[in-house]
Amino acid sequence: MFRSEGKSERAIFIIDKDGIIRYLCIYPIDQQPSNLDIIRELGLIHPVPESSEPPLPVNVELPGGGIILYCTSWCPDCRRARNWLRSHNLEYTEIDIDQDPDASARVRTWGKGFRITPTFDIDGVIIQNFNEKVLSDALKEKLQP
Repeated sequence: MFRSEGKSERAIFIIDKDGIIRYLCIYPIDQQPSNLDIIRELGLIHPVPESSEPPLPVNVELPGGGIILYCTSWCPDCRRARNWLRSHNLEYTEIDIDQDPDASARVRTWGKGFRITPTFDIDGVIIQNFNEKVLSDALKEKLQP
């Protein structure tokens, strides 16, 4: 979005099916909007009934145990998560949900109908979005001093 003085900034617009702007938030260009905030706003505009959650596909063999990072190649938070895991010398399995429909369905199930990235499966504990404190707490036994 361009300001009147010609500077660009990051903006999130949510437009409903009738073409009405239902949400607008402008951020400084270097500030990454929170996925949770956007998902919450979308839920207020168009709630997802519990029964509409896509079922987890049957007989899906996805990895389990250890640290599994469900992500996309383009997501800035996914890049930050990869860098954070590497900087702490943590081994992890990365699954691109854009390339794996079964993994995408699993993330959508955990996200109550939304594909939230990054999503971490840490020995069966699901963490959505990148938050260093939450990850540090979940991985405190694996983090090297």
